[in-house]
Amino acid sequence: MKQIAIFSSGTGSNAKKIIDHLLSLKKKNNAAPVVSLIVCNKPEAGVLKIAAENNIPSLLIEKEKFFRGNAYIEELKAADIDFIILAGFLWKVPVALIKAFHRKMINIHPALLPKYGGKGMYGNFVHEAVITNKEKESGITIHYVDEVYDHGQIILQATCLVSDDDTPETLAKKVQVLEHRHFPAAVSLLATL
Repeated sequence: MKQIAIFSSGTGSNAKKIIDHLLSLKKKNNAAPVVSLIVCNKPEAGVLKIAAENNIPSLLIEKEKFFRGNAYIEELKAADIDFIILAGFLWKVPVALIKAFHRKMINIHPALLPKYGGKGMYGNFVHEAVITNKEKESGITIHYVDEVYDHGQIILQATCLVSDDDTPETLAKKVQVLEHRHFPAAVSLLATL
């Protein structure tokens, strides 16, 4: 049974969908992967409440140790983590952690990479840029994590139409539907490879 850690900085809506999906798989297949750790960099983040409600241990990380220390690799190894999911995690992942979990770490981005990725491109900043540039479609990209923001090998993309009357908020809702539909299934498949 593979042990998954979800890294998140926010409300945790994708984390919740992944946890629920894997729990439903567990009922049918005892060897299904499980979320066994939530890693967060914000003590007020909603994802920590989701962890508590699901009896999943959480690890609150701090910047100095993450970037200049051991990147929490020892703690992740001690928790027998096999696979890492970045779900709204807003810090750039240190190279040491990427190497320790080579091709065992994925991210979801709320746009069709390679467009609208990189430092500062998250949440409504992405949706505002998509609308400003009059794109006709947007969507999600699930990709492996490498040393460059939003750059690793693309695993899956799903699209939605951008309407002339879309706002960043309405586009965010369309993109979130795609996230919740595709991310849990992708996680359950990739974590077992």
